[in-house]
Amino acid sequence: MTTPRIMVFRPTWEEFQDFSAYVDYMESKGAHKAGLVKVVPPPEWIPRKQGYDIKDININIRTPIEQEVSGRQGIYQQINIQKRAMSVQEFYEKAKQERHATPKHFDYADIEKKFWKNITYVAPIYGADVPGSITDPDVKVWNINCLGTILDYVNADYNISIAGVNTAYLYFGMWKTTFAWHTEDMDLYSINYLHFGAPKTWYAIPPEHGRKLEKLAERFFPANYQECKAFLRHKMTLISTQVLKANGIPFNKITQEPGEIMITFPYGYHAGFNHGFNCAESTNFATERWIEYGKRASVCNCRPDMVKISMETFVRRFQPERYERWLRGEDFGYHPEDPTNYYAAPKPMLPKNFKSKCPDAPVAQKRGCAPLKMEKKKTVKKTSEKAKDRLKSVWSKLEGRECGVATDLLIDGPVKSSNNLRFHTQTINLINNNTV
Repeated sequence: MTTPRIMVFRPTWEEFQDFSAYVDYMESKGAHKAGLVKVVPPPEWIPRKQGYDIKDININIRTPIEQEVSGRQGIYQQINIQKRAMSVQEFYEKAKQERHATPKHFDYADIEKKFWKNITYVAPIYGADVPGSITDPDVKVWNINCLGTILDYVNADYNISIAGVNTAYLYFGMWKTTFAWHTEDMDLYSINYLHFGAPKTWYAIPPEHGRKLEKLAERFFPANYQECKAFLRHKMTLISTQVLKANGIPFNKITQEPGEIMITFPYGYHAGFNHGFNCAESTNFATERWIEYGKRASVCNCRPDMVKISMETFVRRFQPERYERWLRGEDFGYHPEDPTNYYAAPKPMLPKNFKSKCPDAPVAQKRGCAPLKMEKKKTVKKTSEKAKDRLKSVWSKLEGRECGVATDLLIDGPVKSSNNLRFHTQTINLINNNTV
């Protein structure tokens, strides 16, 4: 079977005027089948008229992260250590230091080899998830900070603004900074524009093969899978292309140059790394085709701060004939990329103070994005087992106990002197760590 290839589109200025219409056009050509597409904007599109003098970018990177990678033979995990805040100028100066500078290389293939060979050495610092935009506000087309897609209904109906999801994030990279294998929150689309600096290499797996990657990751990281069935959403897992190839998982790779746009599609797993100092701007968006993906997206429940979006406004507006069944948890169907598994879409997550606009629909509510519970809670049976015995039972099941410390659960060895572990944007704050 032929692997769908990543397409490259070069729209004219006229074709570029309607963002949603052009996304539909690319999909009509099959661009979504690869999970990733490159768009080269027309020369008339100038997102920032004043240019990119570092001294003029007055932005504070509040939570830069040091990316520590452990593992071997193409299978790695990444944790992020939060560093002190710094300006873009300070970040630029650090990226130029010899330890963080881009190595000499012949071409993109050579720099890719150097990346995987040195991935566990010299942890780079990533200015990731910085709220804001450096696109001129008066840019009316393809403005990442205001794309005008149906995702805006989240704000319009619920007055909810989610940084990096329906507003823009900035990413300041340096050599070897990475984004681990993941799909977007709620399996949304994403758009990434590389404003300036060094290129960015992307890897992508066609959505129809996404489950194969999940199965592979479950096999390599069984402890993580037991901890959270959706652990790839933690954005900690790095698997090399050699390992993918050896396990028969189709993939593509492409390099994004400054001035180019990358778009990921629903349930499109992607990963990659930066070649050196650069700045990208990114956000999520949605189309009507995404709704069925969003309803059936895997959800991480082990972290309370993971992004969860209520699908209520989308189902009500675009699937009214299924709305009541969906609220009852009886909306049976297939995941768009898995035509073999017929199941009910998970019960809806409803926003605070939700009141159904459908007169015959249930009116039960839950705070925030908690799942709607229509049934009564089950009574928990009391047991006579003592707390000490329960603790011994749990401890006996932990793998890698050494000297009274459970190791190899998330990384190679225990995390010492830490008071807050987060995944990807969630970081480790080290005690007495006041310097970068």
